[in-house]
This record gives sequence, structure tokens and C-alpha cells, in this order.
Amino acid sequence: MRSGVLVEDLSRSFDGVRAVDGLSFAVPAGSVGAVLGPNGAGKTTTIRILTTLDTADAGRAFVGGYDVARQAHSVRSIIALTGQYAAVDGDLTGRQNLIMIGRLFHLSRRAAKARADDLLDRFRLAPAASRLTRSYSGGMRRRLDLAASLVTAPSVLFLDEPTTGLDPTSREELWAVVRSLRADGATILLTTQYLEEADRLADNVTVIDHGQAVANGTPAALKAAFGGDVLELVSGNADTADSAARFLTEKAGVPDAAIGRAGDRVAVTVPAGTYTVVEATRLLDAEGLWLEDIHLRRASLDEVFTALTDQGGRSAR
Repeated sequence: MRSGVLVEDLSRSFDGVRAVDGLSFAVPAGSVGAVLGPNGAGKTTTIRILTTLDTADAGRAFVGGYDVARQAHSVRSIIALTGQYAAVDGDLTGRQNLIMIGRLFHLSRRAAKARADDLLDRFRLAPAASRLTRSYSGGMRRRLDLAASLVTAPSVLFLDEPTTGLDPTSREELWAVVRSLRADGATILLTTQYLEEADRLADNVTVIDHGQAVANGTPAALKAAFGGDVLELVSGNADTADSAARFLTEKAGVPDAAIGRAGDRVAVTVPAGTYTVVEATRLLDAEGLWLEDIHLRRASLDEVFTALTDQGGRSAR
């Protein structure tokens, strides 16, 4: 895993509180890994340890084959980090920001200018290259921030909640950039609270809660293992839909299953493969519970996330 990320039993405490608690996961080289969790789950602390900005109390971590504790300088030479907020200088133009980064990394002035122009083109910022970045939109500043991370062509890129605060269009644009970086062979680890982001970008997802990994796998595998099937029951009579949901969950042996309601639609989760639409309809008809419609779908990553994580109070970072 020369270019990948490997985390083994990582732990970190602050003032007696475990922010990261025996965390383990891996991101193979050339893939996108997502660490998914609610606020306070330990995502940012994990990124800080992996990028040598903090140290672990226990456990080991390797980035590009280098031990982050013992070979921090080597780790820094192959990585880049984009934090939760754009870190560009608003009093410089887009081009000046990138040239400055290149010069700080000891590129010649000519090489820094060439690299800046390449990245401005790639991130569709060339038309605004001569404008002060304080006039950029949030999405433009975020793309410039990511471009700055790539001045040195890192082999491993860390993105800590990269689309926080972006509108849907800007988010889609940034997702397109991440896909192109993966296509170019980069290893990418992103943290996010956005379920759709992990679902659409990640090859593998690690769900963490209270600093611990509670599930790991591809988005599809997580949905199959932890989400089950969702029956959506449609009726103009809310009592009938509720009764149908309770009947089907009791019949499936999951009477405590969560039942969600939205208008005339009731959604209930059952183990994968429990019912077909035909079978559910036949059972309900036999009970005299007639519905207008029944839909069957695989649980979304949002529903998996809710099932796996405790959404109560937390104090980890």
C-alpha cells in the first residue's frame, strides 16, 4: 500500500475524552475513501493525525507507506490537505495565490507560473485568474483552495469536509474534480457529513461514531448489510398505512422497526429479501388492509447512517 492510507487501532484523547477510540480502516492506493460520521465523531481529529498536525496516544497510521509518527517529514512530502474552510488570501488574485504556493515549495518562478496556469485551467478558474479572490464565490474559492493543494502534485490528498457550505451546483463541480483526481491515480481520503457525497464519490466508506468504526465497506455493501429493504406504503388513510406497516414488521419478526411518515406515505425497513411487492400485497389483502400503492427499494445510505450512529449529544472533536 505504498500510496494508500492504513490506520490501526488509533486513539486520541482530549481532557480525558476519547475523540478517537481504537479506530482502524484502510484506503487502497488510487481509490477514494470516505470517513463518514456526525459532528463530534472524531473525523477531523483523525485527519489531523494522518497529516502530522497532531499525534495519536496509541495505535499506528501509515500514509504512502510512511509511519506518520516516525516519518512525519516523509509523509508531508507526499500529501496535501484541504480543510473545512478555504485558506486562500483574499488580497491576492487567483493566479498570485497559486504562484505564491509554488514559490513556497521552491519551484522556480517560471515553473510556479506554469503550474498555476495549468491548475487554473483545470479548475475552470482561468477567466477569473486576475481577480482578487475576495471577489470569488464560495464555490470558486473552494476550487482554488483545492487547486492550491495540488501545486506539488501530491500522491495522497486529504479533504476534510470539502463541500461544507457550498450550494448544490458548487458541490457537484467539486465532486467532478475529485473524480478526475482519482482517475489520474491519486489516493483520496475525505471526511463528510453528507451521505450523498460518500455514496457518489467513495469506493469504500468507514462510518465512525464516538471515535470508533461502526461499519466499513462499499456504499452498496453497507446498504445491503445494514439498511435492508424499505417498503413504502401509500394510502389516503393514515391509520390504514400505519396498521399495514405494523402488521408487516410483526410478520417479519421486527416489530420494533422504525416507521417513517411523510404525507400519505409510510416507510418501514425490513431485512433485505423479506418481501416482494407481490407477497406484501397478498398478506395485506388477506388482513383486509388495502393500500393505494406499495413500493420496494433498497435503503439509502442516509438510512444506514441513522441506523448505525447515535445522534445524541457527544463531546469528541
